[in-house]
Amino acid sequence: MKKLSLLLVIAFLVSLTGCETMKGVGQDIQKAGKALEKKASE
Repeated sequence: MKKLSLLLVIAFLVSLTGCETMKGVGQDIQKAGKALEKKASE
């Protein structure tokens, strides 16, 4: 039972880290897109 609980906690922490990473990647892509739009409109 302790192993299962530990495994669930680790899986939860990894999923939180993954969400934050994906959020950061999304923001980076959004910034790059805005920069491309700005250059295209010039």
